[in-house]
Amino acid sequence: MNSATNHQRRIVVTGIGMVTALGADRESTWQGLIEGRSPAAPITRFDPATVPVKFACEANDFDPTVALDKKTIRRTDRYAQIAVTAARAAVDDAQLKIGRDVSSDRIGTSIASGMGGLETLASALEVLRSQGADRVSPFALPALIPNMASALVSIELGTTGPLSASSTACAASSMGIADAALYLRSNLVDAMLVGGAEAIVNELAFAGFAASRALSTRNDDPEHASRPFDLDRDGFVMGEGGSVLVLEELEHARVRGAPIYAELLGFGLSSDAAHITAIDPTGENPARAVKLALADAGVEPADIDYVNAHATSTQVGDVGETKVMKLALGEEQAYRTPISSTKSMTGHMFGAAGATEAAITVLTQCRDVLPPTINYETPDPRCDLDYVPNEARAAEVKIAMTTGFAFGGHNTCLVFGRWDDSDGRRDTSTTP
Repeated sequence: MNSATNHQRRIVVTGIGMVTALGADRESTWQGLIEGRSPAAPITRFDPATVPVKFACEANDFDPTVALDKKTIRRTDRYAQIAVTAARAAVDDAQLKIGRDVSSDRIGTSIASGMGGLETLASALEVLRSQGADRVSPFALPALIPNMASALVSIELGTTGPLSASSTACAASSMGIADAALYLRSNLVDAMLVGGAEAIVNELAFAGFAASRALSTRNDDPEHASRPFDLDRDGFVMGEGGSVLVLEELEHARVRGAPIYAELLGFGLSSDAAHITAIDPTGENPARAVKLALADAGVEPADIDYVNAHATSTQVGDVGETKVMKLALGEEQAYRTPISSTKSMTGHMFGAAGATEAAITVLTQCRDVLPPTINYETPDPRCDLDYVPNEARAAEVKIAMTTGFAFGGHNTCLVFGRWDDSDGRRDTSTTP
């Protein structure tokens, strides 16, 4: 159960920064998760009169001036502002001095986004149509492209190593973490700032997702709308925010005395090659991503103490993921393994979901508490595993994994190991 047997350069998590609808930092987000709180509420970011769904999980506590000056804020999209805020928090958390602890060219940046600056796109189109081409901002295109969050983090924090940006829908930031692991294993970098950000609570996104019948329509009861695995689920709740992790090569982290959360043991990737939105109905291809991750990590299904599931609260997706767990872990082990969907509380953060759920998975290992799947009221006979219903649960979590299954058939799985090295283990009674 030690990735050192598989990989010469081991990778640890030394910092976490989060912005979610539960709070604008890691601790308030974690507290909301353990309390089983839903932040879903009526939309405030735009007038939802023209769309059928009137609620979302908005990051209302987020303040871009914490991390950026007003000029930069005017020229950038909300999703990129969220990314910089989370990245600054992660670097501070890691006690990482860029340029001193690590040369700037030995630290890479990879911030994913499924949609990029969709809010900027929508507003620029409105200006184009109402005021003409000469009134469109010269910063509109740079603000809306999906790589700009990663670029802005690099500019603001001064990293000059590899710079990339995955845009594989709701698996984007977990795939970014896998890519970052390859950079670290290949000795291209000593550390990576990796994560995802999304801010798509706007009219265009809601019109599109509602047309595809992906969103819950519980306008009269938003707090209970996101209900993964529950029989009465009717779609996901849109969430916004972002999370960034500092991944670092183990010996580099040890030399500088970095605090260590957990070890990234392995990852697995696959493609469904089946449908533009629905999960592979056989479950075989997403299950292969999980099996590959376990093999890469050097662990067995019986070693898994917890799974943070991708489950979004859709009828087809949640059934599909239940099938995937049985195929990947074996039915007997799948029934024994606690699985929860924290999207029941954060909403679906799309491109930021993978990094956010990776951060949550790591925190379960530090604190030995499993966040629940809330709003689980009526069991679905097709979803019959242990979903940690409604209340957080104390449990020892040595090995945990998180999954991501995206539109287009992008499948990811990340496996993390609890950090138990006496030289670097955090005191979990006080941090993190």
